[in-house]
Amino acid sequence: MDKEKVVLVDKKDVQLGLMPKLEAHRKGVLHRAFSIFIFNSSRMLLMQKRSSQKYHSPGLWTNTCCSHQRDGERTIDAAKRRLNEEMGMNVDLKETFSFIYKANLKNGLIEHEFDHVLVGFTDISPNININEVEDWKWVKLPFLEKDLDKNPDIYTEWFKIIFNRVKGHIETLN
Repeated sequence: MDKEKVVLVDKKDVQLGLMPKLEAHRKGVLHRAFSIFIFNSSRMLLMQKRSSQKYHSPGLWTNTCCSHQRDGERTIDAAKRRLNEEMGMNVDLKETFSFIYKANLKNGLIEHEFDHVLVGFTDISPNININEVEDWKWVKLPFLEKDLDKNPDIYTEWFKIIFNRVKGHIETLN
């Protein structure tokens, strides 16, 4: 992770440079990222529980997969690469929207991301990488909506921010 760098961007997603990932999260510098939401034919969302070994947000439930593009890597290519690395899945993805968010994490780190949101559909179960993902489950959206209000501490900060935006987009897809 020390050698892994994120792509720093401005508010229009224009690349400004590179910075080590941990440093960017310590300083709260705006950088490029992506979030993947995989749904099945019953419109259930594939959730992952982050590994307890992650340096931030360990053991929390979140969307199917999220990560950062590498320097020069297209968002779609980065998303497909990371979905395969974390969840062992190859799924057609469609970029639906992007937005900027900033969230303080419990361990003093800051997520400040220009987040590209991708959606895909499959009924295939994942083959998780246990170094990245502790658990997974398919979840009905109405349950998830209520559980986010009831148990917000079991979900990542970015997932709480993004969920309603994604929910509004899935009806227009597939």
